[in-house]
Amino acid sequence: MTRPNIIHILVDDLGYGDFSFFNKGLSETPFLDQFLQESLCLTQHYTSSPVCNPSRASLLTGRYPHRTGSIDTLEWRGLERLDLNEVTIADMLRNAGYRTGLIGKWHLGAFDPRYKPEKRGFDEAICFRGGMHDYYDWRLESGNRVIRTDGRYLTDYWTDEAVDFLQRAPKNDPFYLHLTYNAPHTPLQAPEEDMAVFRDRNDLSEAVKTLYAMIRRLDRNIGRLLENVDKLGLRENTLIIFSSDNGPQFGNEAGSSLDRFNCQLHGSKGSTYEGGIRVPAIMRWPAGLDPKETCGDAFFHMTDWLPTILSLAGIDNPKGVKLDGVDQSAVLRGEVPAHNPQRCWQWNRYTPLIEYNAAIRDGDWKLVRPFVPEAFEVPDIKWLNVSMYEPEHFIKNGIITDPDPEVALPTPPPVELYNLKDDPNEANNLAFYRPQRVQKMESELLAWFEDVCEDYAKTRRD
Repeated sequence: MTRPNIIHILVDDLGYGDFSFFNKGLSETPFLDQFLQESLCLTQHYTSSPVCNPSRASLLTGRYPHRTGSIDTLEWRGLERLDLNEVTIADMLRNAGYRTGLIGKWHLGAFDPRYKPEKRGFDEAICFRGGMHDYYDWRLESGNRVIRTDGRYLTDYWTDEAVDFLQRAPKNDPFYLHLTYNAPHTPLQAPEEDMAVFRDRNDLSEAVKTLYAMIRRLDRNIGRLLENVDKLGLRENTLIIFSSDNGPQFGNEAGSSLDRFNCQLHGSKGSTYEGGIRVPAIMRWPAGLDPKETCGDAFFHMTDWLPTILSLAGIDNPKGVKLDGVDQSAVLRGEVPAHNPQRCWQWNRYTPLIEYNAAIRDGDWKLVRPFVPEAFEVPDIKWLNVSMYEPEHFIKNGIITDPDPEVALPTPPPVELYNLKDDPNEANNLAFYRPQRVQKMESELLAWFEDVCEDYAKTRRD
């Protein structure tokens, strides 16, 4: 079989419940709904972190975030940087003859030119390199060029660039396009024509109205992209993956609540409950995957994308690299039964702490060390706007190297235990009734943390 073209669409802060297919018309996503119904939908797809860049690092490397050095979103401290020793899927595909492109959000090295996507396996890129960006007042980079806003809404711009990439694709060589929309991540900004659809909805908060308008615009851009794939005759042998980097953002935003329907999953962006790490993933490859024959309920982790995509493209895994992901291609083809390997998660600010916001899943069982607000405070958040609108400050002066701010942390709360088969919404804590299982899974979680943090320490020394 001819090697497939690959388009991996990664969106930002989108949950299952943001599809109108799942929320019964609260939002408006006809193109994504159609794509979902004609493709393979992974119902147990997990990110490797409940926030942006650590998941992106795992997707590109097949490794847990801690190993890659990309542990937190704070680019002004360099904590989002993908270690320069890491091998990316773009490196592997380019070496195998693929033309590689990155369009959209990068967030794996904002200011130092060594961390640009063009240095990480991408033949070409156009992106912003921080964690979030204005949808109208934008500043983008492509190679050594800086591109300033031209009035287009940023989601539209990304699709324009993606269509141009497809139109320029050589006929005889496969391509890999990593298209990373920042929608529907804040700031909450949407075109008026999309806002008008939700403006008179009394069942939605003002923040959710704007967010659903952003998703409506995103949906139409996905439709435009898929339409161009068909027009260019690329549909049959192009593997298209659509996924999200983490769960939906909830909480207060500009005086209004972003809380919304998310299929009753517990938690949201930032937490290691299901709502923070279990997110949509859709795959379509007519020439290579039959949705009727594949296993959509397989337990699929963000680290699995690299070995799985390489296998589908007939490319060996990178040599001398300890991968955490596993090749799921045979499972997706329906050739072998699904399996549930043990997986772990952990995230907090500045320096990893296993006592807070960690989880381990082993089969149907999941143990959680809960989120506590104090472990996620950002005393130097003032630098976010500088990073977004005046990145030249850090490009010229370098990142902040002062010691991390001191935050008083409370005693860690008790661990929680859930059986996801019986209780997918994590409503019934069984820790009191299963002390031996709790002890075993706590020990395994700690062993995992020590292992990945040994690699993380190496990235800090390099």
